[in-house]
Amino acid sequence: MIRHLRVLALAIWFLAGIAGGSSALAQKTGGILKVYSPDSPASMSPLEEATTFAVGPMMGVFNNLVLFDQGVKQNSLQSIVPELATDWSWSEDGTQLTFRLRQGVKFHDGQPFTAKDVECTWNLLLEKSVEKLRVNPRFSVFKNLDRVTPNGDWEVTFHLKRPQPAFFMLIAGGTGAVYPCHVPPAAMRKRPIGTGPYVFVDYKPNQYIKVARNPAYWKPGRPHLDGIEYTIIKNVATGMMGFTSGTFDMAFPYQVSLPVLKDVRKQTPAAVCEVTPGTTNRHVIINRSVPPFDNRDVRLAMALSIDRQAFIDILAEGQGDIGTILQPAPAGLWGMPPDMLKDLPGYGPDVKKNRQQARAIMEGLGYGPGKRLKLKLTTRDLASYRDPTVLLLDQLKEIHFDAELEPVETATYFPKIRRKDFTVGLNVQTSGPDPDPALDLFYGCGSSLNWDGYCNPEIDKMIEQQSREADESRRRQQVWAIERKLAEDAGRPIIYYGSAGSCRHSHVKGTTLMVNSIFNSYRYEDIWLDK
Repeated sequence: MIRHLRVLALAIWFLAGIAGGSSALAQKTGGILKVYSPDSPASMSPLEEATTFAVGPMMGVFNNLVLFDQGVKQNSLQSIVPELATDWSWSEDGTQLTFRLRQGVKFHDGQPFTAKDVECTWNLLLEKSVEKLRVNPRFSVFKNLDRVTPNGDWEVTFHLKRPQPAFFMLIAGGTGAVYPCHVPPAAMRKRPIGTGPYVFVDYKPNQYIKVARNPAYWKPGRPHLDGIEYTIIKNVATGMMGFTSGTFDMAFPYQVSLPVLKDVRKQTPAAVCEVTPGTTNRHVIINRSVPPFDNRDVRLAMALSIDRQAFIDILAEGQGDIGTILQPAPAGLWGMPPDMLKDLPGYGPDVKKNRQQARAIMEGLGYGPGKRLKLKLTTRDLASYRDPTVLLLDQLKEIHFDAELEPVETATYFPKIRRKDFTVGLNVQTSGPDPDPALDLFYGCGSSLNWDGYCNPEIDKMIEQQSREADESRRRQQVWAIERKLAEDAGRPIIYYGSAGSCRHSHVKGTTLMVNSIFNSYRYEDIWLDK
């Protein structure tokens, strides 16, 4: 029997249309949204990039098969709505997912969208096509996907190797873009073509990204804006001065530190500044192929040295969360509860005791006041990375380390850590919104974003087990067992989740800040300017 979700999909779409239509009278059309952005991406290809500064501006250039509802704050299976797919159904064994596709949609160059484009997109991601992505950071996301087959022009089937009930979570976010078959990946890096509400105009590295309204967009009445301009200013003080003076309508979401947000509220009381829970964690990446970091005891000592609450108090003004690899509740749906966290290595509240244990480990390995372990701490050259790295340097000194900061520009940072050209670093990674694909993508043996080469076959089996599980309660217990095992292995010490600030002027309407993802809220077809 085929389990059809068509009625549900269409009902959600219909209700969304009613909601949009009921407020249409208040909305104004036109204007350019001006956004301050603090970083310059390597390319304009969201399938090849791993940062919000590329995925965000390009999310409006593309459409997905399905999408997290842009008006719902918490991403989940229940918040997914149709987009280029109109409805879908699962086979009885849960290994074939068939989408019916929207007809009459065209790419920005006038070519029609068909099932062939869906097949081509996932052939790129699966590395089955003649044309290749230059980098494919999410290759491992689809390791359970065997192939994609078109059934005529308006239907396509995803063939899975095994059941994966949360598969929709892999394709509903900002990186779920559908690419055109007829445009090669090299061209998409420079002048991307999609079906979305905005047409790519221009990108000048370290200067700006510009997109303009798609006059032929398949969704009537959208977008409201004439375009969006992202001005790239790496100096935070200069960029936020532009915001407070009115040069920019909005700062890039989730990128305003809480001390800066407090200053903005004082200088510009009418600005709308919101704090959302941290959706990414700061963590320590350790290249275990470099002695002595191949020794678990050294890694465990580092994990025991961390005073997590100090990071939250100093860098996030007390607004943050302590957790492991998945975002803590209530914003996160899967994180380990506090009463279980406290029993993990280094998570107990007695920091002094934890560090005594860490020093004992290091001294047992021959280190001490007269023989300190020297290293470079590599990190991305952004304040949100540098500031916690400086604090980590200071905390490691407590257990016989001498570390120095090595900041690296974004364009070279990710290639550097992908090729394991570091010893120890501070990195930032997403923590959901679902265990699929975060667990396997970051911790699976050989996975594409497994930065430091962590590999434990037992963990791989546990990751697959939770991915198969349809019962949320049982799956949650399985996920927590994985988090415990990773903490005991000192797999990649998680430091903290810092709350994030976002600021816009009051004339910017129609925005929704999501609480469990920083990648999925940038379609911007509903934003309008009340001026």
